[in-house]
Amino acid sequence: MHIRQRAHWLAVPAALTLVLGAATASALAPSTAAATSQAEAYDLVIERGHVIDPKNHVDAVRDVAVNGGKIAKVAKDIDSSAAKQTVDAAGAYLTPGLIDLHAHLFPGPEDDYANGKNGVSPDGFTFRSGVTTAVDAGSSGAANFELFKKNIIDRSQTRVLAFLNIVGKGMGGAKVEQDVSDMKPGPAAEKAAEHPDTVVGIKTAHYEGKDWAAVDNAVEAGDKADLPVMVDFGANHPERPIEQLLGEKLRPGDIYSHVYSGLRNELLDSGKLNSGLHKGRERGVLFDVGHGGGSFSWDVAVEAMKEGFAPDTISTDLHITSMNAGMKDMPNIMGKFLTLGMPLKDVVEASTWKPAKAVGRADLGNLSVGAPADLAMFSLDKGKFGYVDSFGYRIDGSRKLTTQLTVRDGKVVWDLNGKSAKKWTPGAKPDTGEHEH
Repeated sequence: MHIRQRAHWLAVPAALTLVLGAATASALAPSTAAATSQAEAYDLVIERGHVIDPKNHVDAVRDVAVNGGKIAKVAKDIDSSAAKQTVDAAGAYLTPGLIDLHAHLFPGPEDDYANGKNGVSPDGFTFRSGVTTAVDAGSSGAANFELFKKNIIDRSQTRVLAFLNIVGKGMGGAKVEQDVSDMKPGPAAEKAAEHPDTVVGIKTAHYEGKDWAAVDNAVEAGDKADLPVMVDFGANHPERPIEQLLGEKLRPGDIYSHVYSGLRNELLDSGKLNSGLHKGRERGVLFDVGHGGGSFSWDVAVEAMKEGFAPDTISTDLHITSMNAGMKDMPNIMGKFLTLGMPLKDVVEASTWKPAKAVGRADLGNLSVGAPADLAMFSLDKGKFGYVDSFGYRIDGSRKLTTQLTVRDGKVVWDLNGKSAKKWTPGAKPDTGEHEH
């Protein structure tokens, strides 16, 4: 440009320059309203949480967007300007909704776990613990599963899946559970086939006989239904040692629960783990915590972690006794394994993605786009926390997971500190929408 022309341009009145600049900016940039209209109208965006999603190898700060009950997007920065609801998760951990692989959720008027007083109604105990999917571990059998489905599964906001007991009447008490004539593989497999979206395995539990009837019938049912078997091995009998159970009877993908109980010779007199556990793992048998009221011993768990024998799946064995004793809930058990040196990402995987795979539900336990929008948000608190086993012994830890928020099917169902709530101000008008009382 000629110097005189340039000088003339520079001499343009300031007011005109402002007008031209404003016009140019207006032409090049969309209005704020237009920008907002272009933002995705998500139902919910959880921002700035440290996401741990083992399936997708995510272990970093991310935003998570939800639409229509599904995960819509996971990214470093999601425009939430048009979202219906936002939650600030800064400083917290965000995971897929926890999957409790071993619980007892069939409460009723009877005396045991099948339609009985020992079971708990899921929604009262799951969401406050970050659990969005709970698997009933054999409370019902083929004969009473329909009652369980009608009264509990179909009425629960929690996603309830089930291991079907090989005993037709389920966990109806000592006499019922010892009735070999009611351990029929055919009816169990047929009932499982009728409910493929709900029945995810076969369970055998509490058998006190010296033979292999319960295990053999459960495995046969598992073969017929093409489902895994979960075993609570009952009383310890030298005639049916766990070495044989894990080395011969169970198939790859079957699940040995209560692995740290110490009640079935899991820990030898030498103080070392029974070699059968290691051999079972080599064969592909999975090992579940199933803490319960009497099935988790520091003696076994501490030695197991020393030997590199971490659990495949973390679960509660939730029932009216365990929840008020050493077990408490999923985050408490997760804290125990943090205290034993298990990395947080592995603890989360054993509570989300691994149990999902164990029961053939790869749609769960992850935050893939299109997956059900089940999430849990935790604070990782630091201090001195006492963790108690099933036998009244305590180990002190320095970290504790506290459930701050739970999302089920895209909706906030637990919010400890009102992270998703609107802030009250004087004169704020109450929401006139319908609420449950």
